[in-house]
Amino acid sequence: MKNWLLAILAIAVIALASCDDDDTPSAPKVNPEDLQGTISEDVTLDPAQKYKLTGALVVEAGASLTIPAGTVIEAKGGQISYIAVAQGAKIYINGTAGSPVVMTSDDKTPGSWGGLVVCGKAPTNKSNASAGAEVSGLPYGGDVANDDSGVIQYLRVEYTGFNYSDTKQFNGVSFFGVGSGTKVDYVVSYNGKDDGIEFFGGTVNASHLVSVGSGDDGIDYADGWSGTGEYWVALNSTKSGIEGSNNGDNGAATPMTTATLRNITVFGMGEKPFYLKEGAGKVNIDNVVIGGLVDSKEQAMFYASSSDTDAKARIDAGDIVINNARFVNIKSGQAKGVDGLTINENPSAKGAGNGVNKPSWMPDALNNVATGTTVFGDPQTPVVALSGNISNAVTLDASTKYKLIGALIIDANASLTIPAGTLIEAQGGQISYIAVSQGGQIFINGTADAPVVMTSDDKTPGSWGGLVVCGKAPTNKSNASAGAEVSGLPYGGNVADDNSGVIQYLRVEYSGFNYSDTKQFNGVSFFGVGSGTKVDYVVSYNGKDDGIEFFGGTVNASHLVSVGSGDDGIDYADGWSGTGEYWIALNSTKSGIEGSNNGDNGGATPMTDATLRNITVFGMGEKPFYLKEGAGKVNIDNIVIGGLVHSKEQAMFYASSSDTDAHARISAGDVVVTNVKFMDLKAGQTKAVSGLSFTEKADATGAGNGTSKPSWLSDALNQVDDNTKVINE
Repeated sequence: MKNWLLAILAIAVIALASCDDDDTPSAPKVNPEDLQGTISEDVTLDPAQKYKLTGALVVEAGASLTIPAGTVIEAKGGQISYIAVAQGAKIYINGTAGSPVVMTSDDKTPGSWGGLVVCGKAPTNKSNASAGAEVSGLPYGGDVANDDSGVIQYLRVEYTGFNYSDTKQFNGVSFFGVGSGTKVDYVVSYNGKDDGIEFFGGTVNASHLVSVGSGDDGIDYADGWSGTGEYWVALNSTKSGIEGSNNGDNGAATPMTTATLRNITVFGMGEKPFYLKEGAGKVNIDNVVIGGLVDSKEQAMFYASSSDTDAKARIDAGDIVINNARFVNIKSGQAKGVDGLTINENPSAKGAGNGVNKPSWMPDALNNVATGTTVFGDPQTPVVALSGNISNAVTLDASTKYKLIGALIIDANASLTIPAGTLIEAQGGQISYIAVSQGGQIFINGTADAPVVMTSDDKTPGSWGGLVVCGKAPTNKSNASAGAEVSGLPYGGNVADDNSGVIQYLRVEYSGFNYSDTKQFNGVSFFGVGSGTKVDYVVSYNGKDDGIEFFGGTVNASHLVSVGSGDDGIDYADGWSGTGEYWIALNSTKSGIEGSNNGDNGGATPMTDATLRNITVFGMGEKPFYLKEGAGKVNIDNIVIGGLVHSKEQAMFYASSSDTDAHARISAGDVVVTNVKFMDLKAGQTKAVSGLSFTEKADATGAGNGTSKPSWLSDALNQVDDNTKVINE
């Protein structure tokens, strides 16, 4: 009886155990050495395993694939290996900043395997979406805008782009009709053969995307994608950096692509940097750094084909909005945008966060591909293109090199701040200049040891324009409102204390480009600039026209140096009423200083009323201190003057015998010269025109050290290059 009961109990235990096994199935397993096939249940990979992708791995509707942080999936190169997520399925790529998920190939060459494909149920404007994605063949699209295909975060995909067919290649990551319920953040495509990351319709938002080294486009959106992209980087693409389309079959198809892109960097591409293609759609772009198109391509940074009438329609309708654009490394012949496209520039825009270099949000673990290899590579120093209009407050970066291409205009109520040590190099041989409009301000904050330098890549006089500042202070030119003689901007008014900013420790080199057939730029031109503006320590070196000139205004200016001017060294006119202290004009082709009242009416008012103290004028081709066009009133004290060429028999303080208004001022005692030291006068050269009284002082110091470099001219401001100085010591 006892044995019989034990036997019954044993049978019951076995039966119970069998029921437990049947009712609690084990978790689905995949073979790490042969990852392929279909996933029809929820599967979680093991980050301790290294998975070998040997073919197509498809997550079916109703199932999910979870890939924990640190998981590595290595495809077998040279065959059609890829991972695809079907409509209704989900993928959870749960990488972290310190431990991303990596999908790569055992063959470290672009195009050695497929990539990641996600198909959702969100809208698309492709009529044949249900026929299947262009890679994988899975259907996509629908009307579920908030469709959820899972989470993809901290993922790096490498060496993708295998041929799916004779005409189609995989991208790094492809989103087909993916909905806004899906989270996409921190995704990198590295060295893929085709596009890095592409959106085919859908509504998914995506942030912190990086595509580097794509064999086609960096990041591509099309087919009615309506989403927001933030912090995108596309570097070194063979074709476009970003390609934005509406529909390849019908550029006006609906729902129309409607993209919002913020904080974007696009740099280093083979053609069409930002390609507005196939109808373009609607796109609002804010804070973008773009450039680096190969030298051989003469295309616009924001490009649309001239034959794409649907894209042009979007441009004409104002549906393409570009704000805070910073252009870098633009070559001759390359434009910023196609005709009709309005671009608001900001030379201090940071793009994805750090210009063309690795942003702070990119973790090292995601950036490090292998020992000695990173996604971003070595840091670069891009050259930022400057031109167009500045309509807000902009601050440049002294660590960045700037290339001035054309006119840079600071609009009314806007400002440009240029920190100490900033270099701005104009593209020589064209009408490149910087101008400050009335009501605008410029803050050139150079220092003795780190001046601001504005120069040209062509180190010859007249290779670019110069700096033009227009203010609201009085002038005696009746047509001032019609525009400055260079720039065409209006100037003048009745605001004597008008403030156009600060200009200190600035050196301008090789200016004087022809503005028109009869007018040339000076090094620095002040048009109606007011006394609220600070001007101190400004050098003009080897300009083709005047070095520094004042056209009316009330601004005071100290520590000015003009050397090697092709016309006059320092010029004031048109009712300028200010004080100049410590001025040096050396080796001018014409006058050292030219002081006028008005070229149309020598007796015009308000009359030029200048006070000049501590002045050196030496080495000129004619008329050393030229009292011209009515002369105006001037009080000069402590001046060293001389060095007129031997062939000229002229007075050091000269006025034309026919200039009755100038002689009227001299006769009235309005031209006062005290403590003057004459140097190097030749036979036939006189000290002053008849009637002009002056007092001499043999030990007058002029600007501080006679004709030699004064102590206040810092070595950094004086040093043009390794072998050239403004004033030799």
